[in-house]
Amino acid sequence: MSELFFKTPSGDKHPEDEAKVYDLIILGGGPAGLTAAIYATRAKLDTLVIEKAMPGGYISTTDWIENYPGFADGISGMELSRKMEEHAKKFGAKIIQGEVTNIELKSEPKLVETNHSKYRARTIIIATGNEPKKLNVPGEEKFRGRGVSYCATCDGPFFKDKDIVIVGCGNSGLQEGLYLLRFVKSITYVEFLPQMTAENILQERALKEPGMKFHLNHQLLSIDGEDKITSVTAQNRETSEKVVIPVQGIFFYVGLIPQTQFLKGKISMDESGYIIANNKTQISIPGVFAAGDVRQKDLRQIVTATSDGAIAAVMAQKYLEEKK
Repeated sequence: MSELFFKTPSGDKHPEDEAKVYDLIILGGGPAGLTAAIYATRAKLDTLVIEKAMPGGYISTTDWIENYPGFADGISGMELSRKMEEHAKKFGAKIIQGEVTNIELKSEPKLVETNHSKYRARTIIIATGNEPKKLNVPGEEKFRGRGVSYCATCDGPFFKDKDIVIVGCGNSGLQEGLYLLRFVKSITYVEFLPQMTAENILQERALKEPGMKFHLNHQLLSIDGEDKITSVTAQNRETSEKVVIPVQGIFFYVGLIPQTQFLKGKISMDESGYIIANNKTQISIPGVFAAGDVRQKDLRQIVTATSDGAIAAVMAQKYLEEKK
């Protein structure tokens, strides 16, 4: 999938990178990181974006986006990601692929080590985003990639004419389920809470679909089968009654985990691992900023991520000007 538009340097080691000091390194190439890159490069900051997967981050795996301003008819996550990447490159942002293995934020200049090379910068924006949360129920790891999936856009075609379960009735669960209906025979939802948490418009669409069934107030107990998935077992949280659902696949949409493991012990985070930053995106270390879904805040949407990215880039620019 990444070959469609991810044609940035792959992360091979270049000696000039180790000697160079960038004005700004952005960790993460999702909406927050790419927006920061646009604002920073337009301000003539020498900017490097390091993304471990592909530009766009998690939204590149989203089938359809209807609530991003300017796209009244909606836009695919991959297309929006491509447009953001092209926009950042237009003004001179350098985007490379690599996974951060170590970081030194208090040094001058600051040091970022990846699995390929080392990079230095005067300022850092952390915009590493989230990844899908796992429930770690029996069978989840066993069947991962063999019937267990976290990405409808990536894996939907593999489940053509099959019966599947989706865990989670939030926005992502219902939205991706509506997309999966173009492939699968039926979808049964298992939701831990006694009610759906998705937006009303998504609930209305889902409830009209004859191919969708719902088990609310149910807990997933196991994913069952020998060489392949044959069923899942769930339990009614009120009556304790168990139900066995014959299926050939299962998709999880039960929340997200911030990608901050490499920062443990280096910066202030809340108990869930989200970075603590002020309304200017500054953290407690001078010259370091946090933007997007990785930051502790109340609303995590594409539009709030892009807002964070713009603010962080402007604050990084001001920091550099003050130091001069």
